[in-house]
Amino acid sequence: MNKFYLLAVVSFLYTISFAQDPDVKKLRDDATKEIKKDAIDTSGKKWKTAGNFATNLNQGSLTNWSAGGDKFSFSLNSYLDLQALYKKNKNSWDNNLDLAYGIVSTTSLGTRKASDRIDLLSKYGHQLKPKLALSTLFNCRSQFADGFAYNKDANGKDSSTLTSKALQPAYILLSEGLDYKPTSYLSIYVSPATARWIVVGNDLLKPIYNVPLTKSSRQEFGAFSSINFNKPIGKSMNFKSKLDLFSNYKSNPQNIDVFWSNVYTAKITKFINFSLNVDLIYDDDTQNVDASKGPAPQILQLMGVGFAYKF
Repeated sequence: MNKFYLLAVVSFLYTISFAQDPDVKKLRDDATKEIKKDAIDTSGKKWKTAGNFATNLNQGSLTNWSAGGDKFSFSLNSYLDLQALYKKNKNSWDNNLDLAYGIVSTTSLGTRKASDRIDLLSKYGHQLKPKLALSTLFNCRSQFADGFAYNKDANGKDSSTLTSKALQPAYILLSEGLDYKPTSYLSIYVSPATARWIVVGNDLLKPIYNVPLTKSSRQEFGAFSSINFNKPIGKSMNFKSKLDLFSNYKSNPQNIDVFWSNVYTAKITKFINFSLNVDLIYDDDTQNVDASKGPAPQILQLMGVGFAYKF
């Protein structure tokens, strides 16, 4: 796990160094999602809000097609990102909600879930120095709908195994630490005292997430770090990345839990965007989809072109 953790951090820092190229540095305020007050901002508002919505649709059908293929296919992936930011004197309160859901449907396989995410982050901070704040962080991460792992049975037929339900599992995190913001597009949060709960009420799902059958949650206590990067690349591109790292003091602290979300977008027209999403999760306490194997990285990748709106 140490090698995997090192590779993730090195890759992330490489991306940051690339994005600080002098040619793109001057463009960061033109397209960055982050909202801030500057010298020419005379609105006087303590609250600032913003959001991004994107949806990609794909559909296909075949009739008497000699090359073969499914008679019908359809896919839908949608993403919504909302922000509400408060700033007054030395106090700040940042709120961010990421929602994603997608399905894919074909004649042979039926309808299956392609993506599913609920990620709520709320962080209150009190400024100690111009770039450093003492912050309290709350994070809840879960999903909307039931999820399944699909395999072949002994007869070669498709079979499915339940792996998640609505809001199960739910990862709830409460942390106290220091938030360092060297630039407007990069923040580094570090906490040596973080409590995390993995909430699962369904008895069939509890063994998958190492939750005792006699309880509805498993509590962990450890160290937590969150690196957030959000910066434009050129005039029409943007890269957003969030890397969360957690070490459980109670059990195998050397096995770092990783949640890494990356979103790259490129504007084609005013309302048409290209998007690439890559998520990586590693949790040593989460059972592999293939029960015969040990814990392994979970990877989700989505790419598409569709409607996008920024407000």
